[in-house]
Amino acid sequence: MIIKMKQIKKTFKFTGLALIIAASLTACSQESSQQASVEKADPINAQAPLTATDAQQFLDNVAKEMVKLNLEGSRAAWIYANFITEDTASLAAEADQKSTEAGVRYAMKAATFDNVEVNATQRRQLNILKQSLVMPAPQDSKKSAELANIGAKLGSIYGKGSYTTKAGKEMSLGDMTSTMANSRDYDELLEMWSGWREISPEMKPLYTRQAELANEGAKGLGYKDLGAMWRSNYDMPADDFAKELDRLWGQVKPLYDDLHCYVRTELGETYGTDKVAQDKSIPAHLLGNMWAQSWGNIYDLVAPEDADPGYDVTKQLAANNYDEIQMVRGAEKFFTSLGFDALPETFYQRSLFTKPADRDVVCHASAWDLDAKDDIRIKMCIQKTGEEFNVIHHELGHNFYQRAYKDQPVYFQNSANDGFHEAIGDTIALSVTPKYLKEIGLIDTIPDESKDIGLLMKQALDKIAFIPFGLMVDQWRWKVYSGEITPENYNTSWWELREKYQGVAAPIDRDANAFDPGAKYHVPGGVPYSRYFLAHIQQFEFHRALCEISGNTDPIHRCSIYNSKEAGAALNTMLEMGSSQPWQQAYKVVTGNEQMDASAILDYFAPLHVWLKNKNQGKQCGF
Repeated sequence: MIIKMKQIKKTFKFTGLALIIAASLTACSQESSQQASVEKADPINAQAPLTATDAQQFLDNVAKEMVKLNLEGSRAAWIYANFITEDTASLAAEADQKSTEAGVRYAMKAATFDNVEVNATQRRQLNILKQSLVMPAPQDSKKSAELANIGAKLGSIYGKGSYTTKAGKEMSLGDMTSTMANSRDYDELLEMWSGWREISPEMKPLYTRQAELANEGAKGLGYKDLGAMWRSNYDMPADDFAKELDRLWGQVKPLYDDLHCYVRTELGETYGTDKVAQDKSIPAHLLGNMWAQSWGNIYDLVAPEDADPGYDVTKQLAANNYDEIQMVRGAEKFFTSLGFDALPETFYQRSLFTKPADRDVVCHASAWDLDAKDDIRIKMCIQKTGEEFNVIHHELGHNFYQRAYKDQPVYFQNSANDGFHEAIGDTIALSVTPKYLKEIGLIDTIPDESKDIGLLMKQALDKIAFIPFGLMVDQWRWKVYSGEITPENYNTSWWELREKYQGVAAPIDRDANAFDPGAKYHVPGGVPYSRYFLAHIQQFEFHRALCEISGNTDPIHRCSIYNSKEAGAALNTMLEMGSSQPWQQAYKVVTGNEQMDASAILDYFAPLHVWLKNKNQGKQCGF
């Protein structure tokens, strides 16, 4: 993901510049400079019956305009992210507003072809235009402006959020996130957790109205509600997609349950069973993360005995004199070993690798495709650590994906579904194994299998712990959009779902006016979340399949596809498809199947699961 709270990952296309500049949108005019774009003459006579020829003419005209908007918007967003000033924020906001208004115009016009007989490619392109709006506005200028204003206000509330401690210290979210990761003081953690959630109650009426307006917009495009619109973006009926997520979760749940039971026991030993009851959900503030979405920061509390693998990648990078550029070139070599062409020199000339001393920049790691040709970049403030070495491999996964589909029509210059982009980056990172580190000369020997449990535990605390959270965020929102969850039940239902899926509970009673969903960026930011759930499933199946293609004979958690031209060829074939075909077809290229299968996760973590079951014998698991 590319917000690195976690990071919000973006491919900066016309469908979404707003996340990076959400706090700036209040300064943006709804009218003025974009009027010409909005009022551009439509070449199609709306009075005559529409035909497939009309559809193609419309699609051709939109494609030309999209190419221009994408380039303008990408450049504006890049400049803002690298030179944060009021002026660059304003320019980025203007570009975003222009592309947003164009997106509304495209979607509304595309919907007029719903009953026109067109070919499969045309229908796919029209649907992409319809579904490009995450928060579709009603066909009413006042309501449309109101929706845009609400989004800006929600972004501003979140972006400006802070908390003043009992000791009088003002803390940003970053400060509080760091404390949550490192503190082992129960009361301090509770203060951070509850303090951050003081920002969100004022969001509730805004969020309620946003849901009403976006639902109206979705219905205007022919969908039952906004949740149904989001779920329709996966090449299957909306209801079938929801069932598919539940099926995948059912596959993973036994592993999660055993991880949860073990972690709860260890936390009980740290904080006392009076604070961590051994037959209930885990208090949300004790898992090392502000949202309890990943638990890697408490590894020190739950690490198996003798888990040290015997090497430290951070120290090895230093010992081998790796600087930031060498770290990137090292990651690039992973891809060239698979048969991919080397990155263009402009990548190294134009990317941001280190934090400048003379200006503010957005340091969150992100991958960029500015011109849909060869101007690909990353933006990071690289720290010379083992973790960052992994992140670089992940980011380049996005870049090589962007480059692979550059020859597709502009409509299809995207991942097969919105989970694929994250999954590809993470798939590559799964190959950063001790075997790979030895092959590139960073370590001398591969630790024996007795050390695997510690390495797998680190992975599980981040990846397995995340999966139910990745599922429930949109489960909650879909119920809000359908009307099943009403405003008076927003918070209660949020925690009911968190306990149902995660076995994680609010550590204190929550006020009736609380709006804890608003404390998670993606909710006020209007960012669909199922993509992250999908990415966590897909990456393991891609990894297993590519390991098989490479001829790997090791357990898949020990496999690296480094140097495998066969795996690289299969991967490239899938990446080149972009979103031109239903994602199932792209999936089949690598996995051989059109249906996702979470059994790859169970295969990957099999040694850890056996170990957890042994550790949990005689315990009262469940929540």
